[in-house]
Amino acid sequence: MPASPSDVRADRADRADDILALARLATRRGAIRDILGWLTWRTGGPAALIGDTGRVLARPGGESDPSVARLAAEAAVELHRRGAPSAVLGGGEGPPVHLIALDADPRTYLVVVGPDDPRCGTLLADAARTLGLCWRLEWAERERRRIESAEGHSREAVLHLLMVGSVPAAQRIAGALRAALPSVIQVYVIECPQPRRREIAQRIDREAGGGAWIVPCPVRPNHLIALVPPGTAAPPGTASPPGTAPAAVTAPAAVAGTGPPQEPLDLLIVRLVPECRVGVSAAVALRDTPTAYEQAIHALAVARNAPEHRAGFGGDVDVTVLAGPEGYLWASELLAPCLRYAPARRADPGPQELLGTLGSWLSFGGAASRHLKIHRNTLAARIRHLDELLGVEVSRSLPAQSAAWLALRLHTAPQAAAARALATPGRTATLDAVLGTSAAGTWARVQLRPLEQARPTATLETVRTWLRADARLPAAAAALGISLPGARKRLTRAEDVLGRSLLTAPSAKYELWLAMRALGSL
Repeated sequence: MPASPSDVRADRADRADDILALARLATRRGAIRDILGWLTWRTGGPAALIGDTGRVLARPGGESDPSVARLAAEAAVELHRRGAPSAVLGGGEGPPVHLIALDADPRTYLVVVGPDDPRCGTLLADAARTLGLCWRLEWAERERRRIESAEGHSREAVLHLLMVGSVPAAQRIAGALRAALPSVIQVYVIECPQPRRREIAQRIDREAGGGAWIVPCPVRPNHLIALVPPGTAAPPGTASPPGTAPAAVTAPAAVAGTGPPQEPLDLLIVRLVPECRVGVSAAVALRDTPTAYEQAIHALAVARNAPEHRAGFGGDVDVTVLAGPEGYLWASELLAPCLRYAPARRADPGPQELLGTLGSWLSFGGAASRHLKIHRNTLAARIRHLDELLGVEVSRSLPAQSAAWLALRLHTAPQAAAARALATPGRTATLDAVLGTSAAGTWARVQLRPLEQARPTATLETVRTWLRADARLPAAAAALGISLPGARKRLTRAEDVLGRSLLTAPSAKYELWLAMRALGSL
């Protein structure tokens, strides 16, 4: 019997309401799950997206009946075998299974088990079109996140290679990702709210016109590290007002006299995102990225308390000036047990990996496990092994740590091999001999002069007491007879005086200990 006009109008109204409901659901976060939940309610039977192999790709929240899920999976496999785009399978003793392939992915099926309604096919066809669009958008978003994650890991690998001195390998990977790394760089360390790190990185990259190589710090979750060609700046007016998408900067640096004055990138960053603090290194060759990173960390310690929220590095961390040929020989002798070490098992770390672990641990402490991508227990075991190899308590003693830090710096210096060749054969060097030269004395006085000239004069004594306590703040506070917050405040003041980081790694504690040891003031 044909449907009456009133029934037809009612069906059309119901379909319009269904399409409107689907459109509204499609705008939500988690649209696919919500649409499947709505279909389950609308049809009275469980709905799901199932692949051609029977794997459930999406379903509403809540518990599902295993027998119904198995029936839906078997029906999807059967429909794919037949090569049909849609069908109603089952029936008889079992419930009917309605299936329709998504236009966006013909190997994915919308499946509803149970309803016995002739109008169900129209509803599923409408729902399949909406789900197909949502599925395509979700797939594109997954691909975007995957590509973004892969690029992030590649950028982190480039930074890691630069930090361990493998410049050619870093340049090859960087060249495959985008323009080659510049031969001269400045390192920016940007401290920002952790939840906004990705957003801030994207914004800085846009404002710098792609001239900054930005990497989320693998050690500190609230830091961004940017490798920037010296002079990178943004013309005035390129920064977008708050709440709008920033415009791209097409010229990373202005040529004098050819255009309007440009705003330095670090000032632009703190103006765009006032929550940021920025430390900037001096311009260095690409091979000196580790040195520039330390400089930027020291500058960041000053930037935290600076009114403009940014600071450039104005000191000197080059300790190779205090070592002649005997100094390089001493470094080799100290590290010799590690350099000669042959692991018992092929899977155990070798000499270079152990030295890399030592360098990372001296720079980052316990956070070195994140830098090296190893478990914290593995890091602790390696440090204990290094204690045994080197014959000193690197894990506990600041004097041993300072000696190991200096030895690593001298051992890896470009001039180390040539200097060792000039050393007197058969002569054994000591740390006191290395620190007893006139060059070492000059270097030490330069390091300590800001503290000696500071007011109040207690700042120097606070730092000395802190170093005597193996850079442990509670022990230093007890020795000074002041509270823990009071000792921290004094050391923060010392950071401002020195322009160096003390309480945040990488710390200047090793240089200060060596300087005081060279002048006999410890």
